[in-house]
Amino acid sequence: MGQETSHLIDPDTPPETLSERSLRAVAEFIQDGGPISIVVMTGAGISTAAGIPDFRSPKTGLYHNLSRFNLPHPEAVFEIDFFRSNPEPFYLLAKELYPGNFSPTISHVFIALLAKKDLLRMLFTQNIDCLERAAGVPAEKIVEAHGSFATQRCIDCRAPFPDDLMREHVLRGEPPRCMQEGCNGLVKPDIVFFGEQLPNTFYQNISVPAEADLMLIMGTSLLVHPFAGLPQRASEGVPRVLFNLERVGDLGTRADDVLCLGDCDSGIRKLADELGWREELETMWRALVGDAEAERQLSRTQRDEAIQDELEELASHVEDKLGISGASGAEERENANMGMQGSATQTETQPPGEEEGGAKDFPSGHAAGVEAADAGQRVGDDAARTPGLGARGEGHGEKDHDGAETTKGKDKDGDGERPALSYEPLQPTIEKPSPADGGVKAEDKGGGETKSAL
Repeated sequence: MGQETSHLIDPDTPPETLSERSLRAVAEFIQDGGPISIVVMTGAGISTAAGIPDFRSPKTGLYHNLSRFNLPHPEAVFEIDFFRSNPEPFYLLAKELYPGNFSPTISHVFIALLAKKDLLRMLFTQNIDCLERAAGVPAEKIVEAHGSFATQRCIDCRAPFPDDLMREHVLRGEPPRCMQEGCNGLVKPDIVFFGEQLPNTFYQNISVPAEADLMLIMGTSLLVHPFAGLPQRASEGVPRVLFNLERVGDLGTRADDVLCLGDCDSGIRKLADELGWREELETMWRALVGDAEAERQLSRTQRDEAIQDELEELASHVEDKLGISGASGAEERENANMGMQGSATQTETQPPGEEEGGAKDFPSGHAAGVEAADAGQRVGDDAARTPGLGARGEGHGEKDHDGAETTKGKDKDGDGERPALSYEPLQPTIEKPSPADGGVKAEDKGGGETKSAL
């Protein structure tokens, strides 16, 4: 199912549930609406500030560091057939990305705070970095759509492998072997590679968004299906709030959609301010990561905000010089980006570094992928909306699970420090029907000719 061109809601259309389309109204809904059930979706953008290196940056990207292995193509490191014959490149990558090397962002801790306040129904994530777990989100509340480093098993007999031994092997960069008598198969983390299907937990919970009272979507391009279709499962009248660099999917087309465009951490802090949770959130985050890491992440966020402001000022200056009339230049960019969004989709499994929107998303039915985002309306403290700047992703032709032509977002980050990465999975090859859910069937196909190019 590919993404289709969507049109923003008329500004004069009143919300059905919220008092207005603003973070202030969302906060009022959370606090005054009685017990509510919140479903959260996250992608690469939620982890930008964590500093996970990206895949594509020249000289510093992870793919560059794999060049010594003479891979047939970069995404081969996340292809199950290649892994069987040559697992060393993956374990070099795993050593860099393994849990414990990076700290949660304030956005991760906000989700843990929702769980603490008994407001979190479920978190769906495309990321494989386990930072949600590190932030304190209960494991039973997490659906890792593209798998994660949290567990591992033999690729032949499927026997689980001990966590402590796995860590030792990863730190040495050595592929472990199955300990079952007579097996000796290779062991890999439960990350979805090309040629593998998405986890059962994803399909078992695919109907959960339809039960939500509120959806929060953070740092994802919504280009990879079936994950990208989850927001559309929310019932009409259910507020959907986007925290992302740009508008994505069909968000902004419903009366109760709120678009908060910018980096995820800044948007989450604004919502925390409106909720009166800011001090509690900051204290919880600093206690977890320490003051030094907190300041490092803040400096990166502030630097990104300054760059975004400069880009907007430059775009405005160019518009003035060109004498653009009629619809504002920002509106024209919004319309153009909507058209691009309509033609840019991905299959559910995709290799690392494919999407951007923040920092880390490992495989999506593929292997790690970086989140890309598209343009939309910015929500300020006064609920004013201004279209955001253009998309970051570049498309690569592909087919989604229905066989429709799609394109893949291409990540581009890196700031000279530790470039931001996102991990999203690789393409599954096995169709997997969703549980009874209004007759909707979710299936994934991938690998082979539909492989995405990183």
